[in-house]
Amino acid sequence: MFNLLVKAGGWEGRHDSMPKGRMLTWTDEAIVQMFSQGHAPDLQRLIKLPALFADETNHHRAPQFARVGWISTAGVRGSDIQIEYTFDPDIPAIPQEMLTQMGPQLHIDLRSRGITELEQTHWAVKEVDLFKVLLTNLRPTRPSPTAFTLPDPHRVDPLQVSAMMPFSPLFTRVYDAIQLAAEAAGKRCTRVDVIWENHAVIQDVISLIDRSAFVVCDCTGQNPNVFYEIGIAHTLGKEVILITQNPDDVPFDLRHIRYLTYLNNGEGLAVLQTSLAARLRNSILR
Repeated sequence: MFNLLVKAGGWEGRHDSMPKGRMLTWTDEAIVQMFSQGHAPDLQRLIKLPALFADETNHHRAPQFARVGWISTAGVRGSDIQIEYTFDPDIPAIPQEMLTQMGPQLHIDLRSRGITELEQTHWAVKEVDLFKVLLTNLRPTRPSPTAFTLPDPHRVDPLQVSAMMPFSPLFTRVYDAIQLAAEAAGKRCTRVDVIWENHAVIQDVISLIDRSAFVVCDCTGQNPNVFYEIGIAHTLGKEVILITQNPDDVPFDLRHIRYLTYLNNGEGLAVLQTSLAARLRNSILR
């Protein structure tokens, strides 16, 4: 069950009031009896339920949003019920249009009877699992690319590091250094040329990036494939670590991001290995 509180003019965010005459309207009679004490609403029982705070729909004022939260105290003062409450910071605001779409699932009466439930200030109780409905409707949806597919549901391996770099013998020792850095940080590194899971190479690349927590991208030589993979990794919200032998190979749009420079020799690769291992250990994704 949950409290549905609809109020004209929106919610202040901490203290507000509700007219006593609007308590438990738009509520099934059996629920009214359950939350009544004599002829008055049982406020102490009511505030134990989660609450959905919605604006009274005003078709001439936009935008409007509903918020989910909890009522901490409620008491009678004159002709009003005074409440103190907080919004749940982990649940995003719900646009009024989306709330209307979810109305039937939340048992909100949107039938035309001269006025709908969201067009009247009131406090109702609904026999619905509020969080189940919100999880179904508010969970983020993955993009639907046309050039490749993304697995759904999304699963990330927190220990997986992927390396995006040119496929050239000149980068063999660089890849070895990245693998050793990952191992030193308690992780493992994979490059797409050692897997074959799909008929299309691009799909293997995307799948590897998608399940990786970290993506190490070598900008050396300005390889267009690497730049494409950097864009995909950033779009998918990965921890992208840029490396390069030449700072001039980092494109302008990426120079605001810190990157590691290295020399492709024994000493330089040892420094890269140490620096990269430190980045992997200290990442917020560890």
